[in-house]
Amino acid sequence: MSTLRMASMALKGQTRMFSVLKYRSTKLASEHLMEPQGTIQGRHVENYHYDKDNNLVVNIKPLPRENESVETKRRRLLYQSRKRGILETDLLLSRFADRYLIKMTEAELNEYDKLLDEMDWDIYYWATKNYKITPLPDRWKHSKVLRMLQESSNNGDKVILRMPELKKEEMTIGLEKD
Repeated sequence: MSTLRMASMALKGQTRMFSVLKYRSTKLASEHLMEPQGTIQGRHVENYHYDKDNNLVVNIKPLPRENESVETKRRRLLYQSRKRGILETDLLLSRFADRYLIKMTEAELNEYDKLLDEMDWDIYYWATKNYKITPLPDRWKHSKVLRMLQESSNNGDKVILRMPELKKEEMTIGLEKD
């Protein structure tokens, strides 16, 4: 048997093996979705449930941040605005944070913090006022911070959006010099 034929047979075997493994991993993943998601800090957690229309609803609760100083919150929100994972949302939120975060009151920071707990694509569509894809929930209809984000996202000057550079004073907010 020629080396080329043996290589071809081996490749076909690997392809079949890959298909079987892919099927098995997909099957295992779908079976795993029916089981609880695990534990966090020793407590049982389910990250999803099915609503009355049998739609999958993902539950992601934010971590409680008790006794967080305003300066620490500003730094965290700056980081969370820049490192979302979806480029479009990263660009909108990083520019918004660069412009407004340092001026926000504690109440506005808390509201922005709650907004960042929403899903990335929801934030993007709300910021760009595309309510056909993701309708705006009642809890955000009168949000001052969301209105500010929408104005910032409008890009009336038609500039190319880039993530702003970090400024040294932003990275050291609240840090005292020894």
